Amino acid sequence: MSDPSPLLQIMRKPPADPAERCDVCGAAIDAAHEHLVDLRVRALRCACRPCYLLFTHEGAGGGRLRAIPQRYVLLPELASARAQLDALSLPIGLAFFMRSSATGRVTAFYPSPAGATESELPLDAWDEFVAAVPALGTLATDVEAVLVRRRDELVEGFIVPIDASYELVGRIRQTWRGFQGGDDLWREVDDFFARATERASQVAAI
Repeated sequence: MSDPSPLLQIMRKPPADPAERCDVCGAAIDAAHEHLVDLRVRALRCACRPCYLLFTHEGAGGGRLRAIPQRYVLLPELASARAQLDALSLPIGLAFFMRSSATGRVTAFYPSPAGATESELPLDAWDEFVAAVPALGTLATDVEAVLVRRRDELVEGFIVPIDASYELVGRIRQTWRGFQGGDDLWREVDDFFARATERASQVAAI
């Protein structure tokens, strides 16, 4: 592969210092804090609330850093877009997709025991997918992901913050056992999807 993917970079990040600090201004921050994407090196940066807000506007800071939005959007239309999803040729039943400003393309990421495997999607296949699920057209470049899971006849998915996708892939990598991943792994995935459903429901109720 060429440059390390953002997933590989974030999984190589050393454990957080107990007194974690903002990567922009150096201020101490809580364990629960916001993140920025550093587009120059394709990696996450921790941020205090004031610094996070500085980069919520397009082009702030020369466009190098972008704040990761916190929205979770349920995608019920996926259930009727199976043909378009099949055209993406997903090798397993769990994947997420992000659009990169560096390449102008959409990349799919698949979890594995070694981390995440990435593959660029055919543009026409992705465009047909968006036509079938119009909410995908709102996906924010570099900072949001589309997370999709297929189980037998069930298809479910969300638009989620990109750091949430990184978290899920990291948890999968840590818990993967054997050829199929093991029960602990799929419990982690079930828990993540349950929390994503709850977050999306809370936003929809506002």
